[in-house]
Amino acid sequence: MTDASNLLADRIAVVTGGSRGIGAGLALALSRAGARVLISGRNRDSLEKMAAEIGATPVVADASNITDAGEPVRQAIERFGGIDILVNNVGGNAGGNPNLFSGDPAIDDGFEANLRLNLTAAYWPTKAAVRSMRERGGGRVINIGSGASKHASASPAYTAAKHGVIGLTKQLAVDLARHSITVNCLCPGWTNTDLVSFEQMGKMQGLSAEEAQRSAENESAQRRILEPGELGPMCVLLASAGGAPITGQVIGVDGGYRL
Repeated sequence: MTDASNLLADRIAVVTGGSRGIGAGLALALSRAGARVLISGRNRDSLEKMAAEIGATPVVADASNITDAGEPVRQAIERFGGIDILVNNVGGNAGGNPNLFSGDPAIDDGFEANLRLNLTAAYWPTKAAVRSMRERGGGRVINIGSGASKHASASPAYTAAKHGVIGLTKQLAVDLARHSITVNCLCPGWTNTDLVSFEQMGKMQGLSAEEAQRSAENESAQRRILEPGELGPMCVLLASAGGAPITGQVIGVDGGYRL
């Protein structure tokens, strides 16, 4: 992997949630490996800015909306003739109150909205992509999980959704293997993105931002917070011809998170 510049030549890749953070890092890695990359997101300004920086094609789409969710894939097929690589990266906090013991039990606490954003949003783009991948002789689906895919470490909705991503990955790997389509789940741990606020975490825990960050660092064997770009090489490997025998796997690129 010392020279990955041609590993993905002539491949068409879609990265959902690619305007920032881990998604942007993965899109950049795929682009540098030779793929033609399309990124999606909800905010047009930030999406177009990132697309210009990494040489990608932007598509405005809301992955939590069933109508929009498959649009990046449909655009890839329409513009470039097909899709070879799909990275289901979109996710985060859809709002609501995650505290089961506060508020009115009858009021919507955002549970289903968070499932849509963190689990269902990986299903619809995949459904949109598989026919084109089959026609092109195969493909790669890479779902982005979380430390919460393997541990109880977040809100009930987020943890349930990210655990669900593993189940979805394994079942799709079985269902799509006969079409030479691999499906894997790449799980980051603590990663330096704007979705992680140690100041906010510290306030919730009665700690300073520095103490909250040290606590997070101590959850991994390497005692550090990863940078988004560090997930890129594994993503490129899974997307390449060398990734053909790897499917149905849950792969942590997390510095040894909660070993």
